[in-house]
Amino acid sequence: MARRHTRPLLPLLRRHLHRSATVYHAPGHAPPDGIHSTSFPSSSSPSPPPDPAAARLPSSWSPAAPPLHSFAASHLREAVSSIAAAILALPGEDPDPLPALVDHSFPTLLAVSPLASLELLSLLRPKPHLGLAVFSFRRTLAPPATLPEFVLAISLAGRARDPPAAAALFTDASTAYCPDQALYNALMSAYMHCGLMDRCLEAFRTLERDPRCGPPNADSYNILIALFGRSLLVDHMEAVLRSLDASGHPRTIGTYNAIIAGYLTAWMWEKMESVFNEMVSGNVAPDKTTHLLMLRGYSHAGMIYKMELAYERARQHVGEVDMVHIRAMLCAYCKFRHVDRIQKIEELLQKLGPNDYRPWLAVLLIQAYAQEGLVERMEQWIAEALEHNTIVTTVHIMRSIITSYFHCDAVEKLAHFIWQAEEAGWKLCRSLYHCKMVMYGKQHRLPEMHGVLDEMEFFRFTRTKMTFWIMYKAYMSCGRTAEAKTILGMMGKHGFGFPHIQ
Repeated sequence: MARRHTRPLLPLLRRHLHRSATVYHAPGHAPPDGIHSTSFPSSSSPSPPPDPAAARLPSSWSPAAPPLHSFAASHLREAVSSIAAAILALPGEDPDPLPALVDHSFPTLLAVSPLASLELLSLLRPKPHLGLAVFSFRRTLAPPATLPEFVLAISLAGRARDPPAAAALFTDASTAYCPDQALYNALMSAYMHCGLMDRCLEAFRTLERDPRCGPPNADSYNILIALFGRSLLVDHMEAVLRSLDASGHPRTIGTYNAIIAGYLTAWMWEKMESVFNEMVSGNVAPDKTTHLLMLRGYSHAGMIYKMELAYERARQHVGEVDMVHIRAMLCAYCKFRHVDRIQKIEELLQKLGPNDYRPWLAVLLIQAYAQEGLVERMEQWIAEALEHNTIVTTVHIMRSIITSYFHCDAVEKLAHFIWQAEEAGWKLCRSLYHCKMVMYGKQHRLPEMHGVLDEMEFFRFTRTKMTFWIMYKAYMSCGRTAEAKTILGMMGKHGFGFPHIQ
């Protein structure tokens, strides 16, 4: 269907894009992932009135390039979108995009307008390996790949965690064209995303020394800020921020987002909030990334009220908040007691899909429902965890579960849970068996209580003073004084002494 739809667009594009087919070698504005470009004036500087025609241009079109008719641009984007959709829908882990490119007449479309490649590479960001394969094929076609295309390809290599590919693309681009700041920034960003600090710093120093480029711009410093923030090197991050201020470049939204992200990673909540307040009171308006960062920061910090305010702000700017931040909010509600937290947990759980299961979140939900005494919901998430082969490895989670069963006097459910935990390899502790003994003793089910001793021995839990004391209390509650005194003797025999009995 996509093939039949794309072909009729080509004659129309040829008629209206023939003037735009000249290869444009000037650098395009393609900032690295997560770093906002300084190509556009900040809100503090006066800006000319927006051009209505420019607002309809493709996002990858450079303002300095030849003009593009708005209706032709829409047809170009439609044709490229169909190619991108076909490539992204290819099955398998590492499919070959070449047949889809040929079937959808990408070579012809590229000959009509070189902008097709820029637009296609931008749309393939969700699958960077496919984007790199497309760019490799595109380099075999005419006209030659432009510098902005190399910038996008290096960005894709960073997303694909392929630093050798990023370095090779940078070398090829520097050989074919005069490198610019955007090219260096793309390489630095690729190294940053791959965690290669030394190479990123080396690229920055090379940019400083390269006479063909201007000095590092705000994007260059923003990448270093993000690099040090991710590495928890807060002092270095703040030093780079001071260097940015000394360079004369104004702080951009990317600067503030990188600083906030760095303080968030370091769990420095006060400084994170201080930077956000500086943005709000200054001339740089927070964007959707800022609001999502603050939402995540408040969630990790357990600042529930501020988290909820940040959630409302994020919804105003983003619409539907993504699952990463929904899970962060769920984590906060599970870890920190709050009014109506179960109701809010249930509302957020409605947003999760079948593929949004996370083991750590399931364990936290089990604990939260156990703390609230909601046994049925707790057991639903226990079943979910067992179905996904999740293993609980912490004692305090197990104690929360048995406490919930104890308060409900549900010894049969507790016994079934212990059996499930034993089979699934969950963390076992002596408290599990002691609790079951206490509950059997309260119901005067002494044979089952003695059976628990065998279970403890099987899992190599030795008898402690508490074990004998539970048995003594159980016999005394049944009026079996002789057996109770025998238990006291066994306590003395094992070296636990005789308890003070009132």
